Amino acid sequence: MLIIGAKGFAKEVLEVCHQNSELDNLAFYDDVNDDVTGKLYDKFPILKSIEEAVEYFKYTDNRFTIGIGNPVLREKLYNKFTEIGGIFTSTIATTSIIGHYENVIGEGCNIMQSTVITNDVKVGKGVIINQISSIGHDVSIGDFVEICPNVSISGNCFIGDKTFIGTNAVVLPKVSIGTNVIIGAGSVVTKDIPDHCTAVGIPARILTKN
Repeated sequence: MLIIGAKGFAKEVLEVCHQNSELDNLAFYDDVNDDVTGKLYDKFPILKSIEEAVEYFKYTDNRFTIGIGNPVLREKLYNKFTEIGGIFTSTIATTSIIGHYENVIGEGCNIMQSTVITNDVKVGKGVIINQISSIGHDVSIGDFVEICPNVSISGNCFIGDKTFIGTNAVVLPKVSIGTNVIIGAGSVVTKDIPDHCTAVGIPARILTKN
């Protein structure tokens, strides 16, 4: 598998791959940071050009996942690497707890350590559910949503595409959050939030329009 990115969150994705015993032919891609070269941890090759990625997909492994946060950037990277033949692939930590009934997890999701997903949960494409977060029953999460560590989303909630929910935020039951929304860290969302805005505080109030 090719992990897009070689810093920060990519290292956390690596740990999930390690715990899942999915290290064969594992490589990273970083064409942005000049200080990231050679092999990560002296073991995993770092590809530096799109031409190398094309060769990797063709001859080594056509799977990739995204080891970078930011919903908008993740969507762009998805488009870039599927266009050259990559297959968007989820990484799901063995320590996550996922219910057995009517759950759907889309392609390319990163379900990190010690997350809890109950039942009747729909998770879209390219979503991050970061460590120690919990998702209640009958929740729908759109594409390329980023849920930071220790977030709690209660039952019957809706989260729109490319929304970012900051660390330690809480979303109360039956709340809908729109598309391209930023929820500040530690916020408590008690009522619906429309598209294209930033909301912060306890209770969360709209701060700016995005």
